[in-house]
Amino acid sequence: MAAPVLRACGARALRAPPGAPASRAYRARPPPLRPPKPFTPDPADPLTPRWQLHPRFAAKQFGRFGAASGVAPGSLWPTTPQLRELEAEECEWQPSLGAMQEALRARAEAQERERQEREQLIEAKMAQMPQMIMAWRQQQRERWEKAQAEKARRARLQAQAQEKLGYDVDPRSSRFQELLQELEKQDRKRLKQQKKEQKEAARMAALKTAAEATKSPVSPSLGGHAENPSNKA
Repeated sequence: MAAPVLRACGARALRAPPGAPASRAYRARPPPLRPPKPFTPDPADPLTPRWQLHPRFAAKQFGRFGAASGVAPGSLWPTTPQLRELEAEECEWQPSLGAMQEALRARAEAQERERQEREQLIEAKMAQMPQMIMAWRQQQRERWEKAQAEKARRARLQAQAQEKLGYDVDPRSSRFQELLQELEKQDRKRLKQQKKEQKEAARMAALKTAAEATKSPVSPSLGGHAENPSNKA
């Protein structure tokens, strides 16, 4: 139908005049105002949505249309179990002012107690700090002395191995390492025997000291009875 119109009028007749807008906005008429009516869902209809059968939908209908909705106001009031649930929820999530003040007081007391305990712990640790520093220094010194003694022992064993095999032997050779392990084994055995002898000597000394402490002193016996001066007279 558009082709005959274009042929009859021509393309120039359909063009917009200069200065005029290229197109005009389309505005549809608003729908007619109809007064809303309450809607009562049919429970027997299987196509009725479940949310329309909920009491909340009935409450919405009553709040919008009032008595015209046909909803009884008494049916919108919660039942006794529902009231108990609402009260429990309100007590849990909306406590009273006294309960909130008591909770704040208990929280403040707990925080103050934790602060005091932490301060006491810090004071106790600071009092122990000099002893801990001395113990740490003693431990470091003993560790250093032990490392130096082990280093000296290794050097002594290597020197002994070189004396036995000669100084022209490579310390990395298997022969030198085997001899070094044998010397270390002998040295450990000697140190173990030495510690055992020291323990035995200390035990014997302790037994001797205990025996001397339990032994009671003996008073010197008199050679004869002293004469009575009256008899001598």
